[in-house]
Amino acid sequence: MGTFSVRVTLSHPEQRASLLSLDFLVDTGATWSLIPADAASSLGLVAIETRPVRTADGRRLELPLVEARFTIDGRSLTTPCLIGTADAQPLLGAVTLEAFGFAADPVQKILVPVTGLLL
Repeated sequence: MGTFSVRVTLSHPEQRASLLSLDFLVDTGATWSLIPADAASSLGLVAIETRPVRTADGRRLELPLVEARFTIDGRSLTTPCLIGTADAQPLLGAVTLEAFGFAADPVQKILVPVTGLLL
């Protein structure tokens, strides 16, 4: 098993002329997706608030929250995500995965469509 990455194209939710493609590490343990600060800046994404997070090494941070347009496998949605440092590893977290209706298949190292629940 192990980790895997997927190619994601990002854009500003309202100004979609500039596109940026990055490899995102699929991280089902992360609540939010994370994009590097330089990617957010190049797309003109502006923070709307901050969110408290705890990192894998136990640090507690307040990170800027933005809305970005994600395109994965030809499907596009605007989703909230956090801005990390300029050298941050892009992460594809649970909020974005669930918005797209995807689950991680760690054996095949792909995203698979899932049926949403309304219980």
